[in-house]
Amino acid sequence: MKDYYKILGVKRDASEEEIKKAFRKLAHAHHPDKASGDEAKFKEASEAYSVLSDKEKRRQYDTGQASGGFGFKGSGPDPVWSSGFDFSNFGFGGAGFDTGDLGDILSSIFGGRRVRRGRDIAVDIELSFQESIFGTQRKVVINSKLVKQKEVSISVPPGIDEGQMIRLSGMGETLEGGVPGDLYVKVHVRKHPYFRKEGYNLVMDSEVKLTEALLGAEKEIHTLDGEITLKIPSGIKHGTILRVKGKGVPLGGNKRGDIYIRISVNIPEKLSKEARKLIEELKKEGL
Repeated sequence: MKDYYKILGVKRDASEEEIKKAFRKLAHAHHPDKASGDEAKFKEASEAYSVLSDKEKRRQYDTGQASGGFGFKGSGPDPVWSSGFDFSNFGFGGAGFDTGDLGDILSSIFGGRRVRRGRDIAVDIELSFQESIFGTQRKVVINSKLVKQKEVSISVPPGIDEGQMIRLSGMGETLEGGVPGDLYVKVHVRKHPYFRKEGYNLVMDSEVKLTEALLGAEKEIHTLDGEITLKIPSGIKHGTILRVKGKGVPLGGNKRGDIYIRISVNIPEKLSKEARKLIEELKKEGL
């Protein structure tokens, strides 16, 4: 979880002046034009300041963070866990995001020379359900008035959800003598015919006949890894959930979530004379 307060080294109840002072110090230390500068840390501090220095953006950030609504993880391209968070208010759209008085602060630090930041660019990609579960590599061609045409490689992490975003640092608008903007990739996931993703697990429904529920059976289940044989125990009840271990969403390393299969017992609406006769015999047996 990317913590903007921690990045700037301030408390969560820090005042606007404390936030500005903390950013000024970090910008002076890490500006890429300095011999000892660190561009990654400078951009990180700029990103944190652009949010925390704005009352409305800060309020939305605090609300989203408190509810687990979004964050950043991983290395390289950073997935932005949006989960309903409104990035439009942060200006992460094609128009670029407004860094407010960042330039004025940097100007005062670097002898009146205003340092500009390129605007961020947003694109959309669509993934199959399987690609969203296992991750994939995608290439997109960026061609806009902000960026000359170029091909960008995107590493999509396993388990990404509909609406989440991936950030590629420095792949947005580039300004001569300035700091490049970022590229934000919004992910759309096509629905699977029967699987649903819940956290790191996959969930599905499976229908069995009345006789299979009473006597037990074996059913072929098509998972994302191929076919498996699911054993239906005799006497299974409607609504019972069976678990298939290690066939869900990758957790990292060799670990994976599970598949949960909800059993639905199909009760026939009509019975043949022979079937009714057999059911009557079962009734006599107390079943």
